[in-house]
Amino acid sequence: MTNMDSPRYIRIALDLAYKIYSGEFKVGEKVHGRSTLSSKYGVSPETIRRAISLLKDMNVVTVSEKSGIYIKSYENAYSFIEKFNDENNLKQLRQKIKELKEKKDKIEIELNKNLDLLLEYSIQLEKADSSNHYEVEICNNSHIINKTICDTEFWKHTNATIIAIERNNEIYVSPGPYFIFKEGDIIKFICNEANINKVRSYIEVTE
Repeated sequence: MTNMDSPRYIRIALDLAYKIYSGEFKVGEKVHGRSTLSSKYGVSPETIRRAISLLKDMNVVTVSEKSGIYIKSYENAYSFIEKFNDENNLKQLRQKIKELKEKKDKIEIELNKNLDLLLEYSIQLEKADSSNHYEVEICNNSHIINKTICDTEFWKHTNATIIAIERNNEIYVSPGPYFIFKEGDIIKFICNEANINKVRSYIEVTE
């Protein structure tokens, strides 16, 4: 089949080759003039000239400036069709390989990102499970309820790093900046011992 991405002159040449091979045009028969073909296919005479030139180069037709265009060979018309199909299939195969490689590269990038996150979370989880972290529960009138970590500028006000948040017996390791605090959340954090009370005081501030 003709690839719609192919130039118009190639598609026209192929259409003519199919007509020749199917017997619609007979060997030795004169084809319509370029102006007629131009009107039939809705293209410029130059496009028709390129299509006919391609068929001529493949010995499908002969061209005489005085008498016109004549069908030369069914066999060569078939060879031209096969040649195009082989080249077209090769082009499509190369494009498919390129697309698959791009997908593979994207998957590898995403995989590496997730592996890095897994490693980071594993390290953070180890810290959260160790005795080196501190915990504080968010009381029911804390000003940070329904605010994100980013909104509260937690580190700026406490000099403490949140490593996990426990909610309903579920641990959220290394929560991102848009994690929203809820009443009863247990914040697990690391900081200098001198800043522990600073964290508790900040969380206990009410609205």
